[in-house]
Amino acid sequence: MADLIVHILVPVAIFSFIAAFTLFAVYAERKIAGFVQDRLGPMETGKYGLIQTIADILKLLQKEFITPAAADKILFVMAPVVIFAAVFIGFSVIPWAPDFIPADTNTGLFFIMAVVSIDAIGILMAGWGSNNKYSLLGAIRAIAQMVSYEIPVGLSLIAAVMITQTLNLNDIAYLQGIQSPEPIYFMGFWEVSNIGGFFAWHVFQAPHLLLVYVIFFIASLAECNRAPFDIPEAESELIGGFHTEYGGIKFAFLFLAEYAMMFLVAILGVVIFLGGWNSPLPNIGSLRLADWTTGLGWGLCWTLLKSFTVVGIQMWIRWTLPRFRADQLMTLCWKVLIPLAFVCMAISGLWRIMIML
Repeated sequence: MADLIVHILVPVAIFSFIAAFTLFAVYAERKIAGFVQDRLGPMETGKYGLIQTIADILKLLQKEFITPAAADKILFVMAPVVIFAAVFIGFSVIPWAPDFIPADTNTGLFFIMAVVSIDAIGILMAGWGSNNKYSLLGAIRAIAQMVSYEIPVGLSLIAAVMITQTLNLNDIAYLQGIQSPEPIYFMGFWEVSNIGGFFAWHVFQAPHLLLVYVIFFIASLAECNRAPFDIPEAESELIGGFHTEYGGIKFAFLFLAEYAMMFLVAILGVVIFLGGWNSPLPNIGSLRLADWTTGLGWGLCWTLLKSFTVVGIQMWIRWTLPRFRADQLMTLCWKVLIPLAFVCMAISGLWRIMIML
């Protein structure tokens, strides 16, 4: 009975977090957009516009269900569920703090890559099921973009896994702090196992891993269809892309999925490259900052703080850079990111054999 209760409470907790994060992120994005564009953002609904997103959600939930007469009813209804479920299930293997993880599996990283890929099927269902040429074009663009950018994402993660030698996300997080079962070397020469802090993060364990994280970050932006990679939803050309015909609760699920995906790629990058739940504060002599700021509560705080920082950078980029053309988007992927990712993967293999062994 206790296991059953846990199996019910964990998905409810994850969904509640995604919903709360989406409310916060939409408000934060509007405020960041206002700041970047020298305007105020939401100001009318609640103090500083704080309840504007709540009002928007209530409006969405009250809208009637509308399905185009010529749409494929089953595909049209199922698409938002498939898209959200693919991202939602990905949270099941993310470690939030030391040993605080919904499902601690030895193939966690492989699982998350496999499950999130189902997102592309849901987008195709939405575009095709809508029976709308703009929706179909948006879906085709989205799938071409997602399939292409999954390659540099996968290669960058392989480059990191070749250093860690494990696909278990909990173990990867442990290998970046003072609780690591193996010695940690800053840039391959200075042992920082007892120092911890940001010196032990994977991006600083080898010189090329910082570039690997940059590749992962750029490719993950494209995976989320976020600007400047929002070609599938180019409002000036396609109205709203694959979700043009969606409204009400169906659109709310697509909206939830987009912001959940933003946080998922952010927290995945944090776990793989930026120390996970480990403290960024190092031990300095008798000042044991890493020892004092490591644990369950601290781990949750560090994970959320790092992930929110990455999400903030995603929003900052969205409102700073113009949208890529389709040919520029594919050129960046196939001629820049993928070759760089292959080079970094080769360097990881040589680093593991020649420096770490």
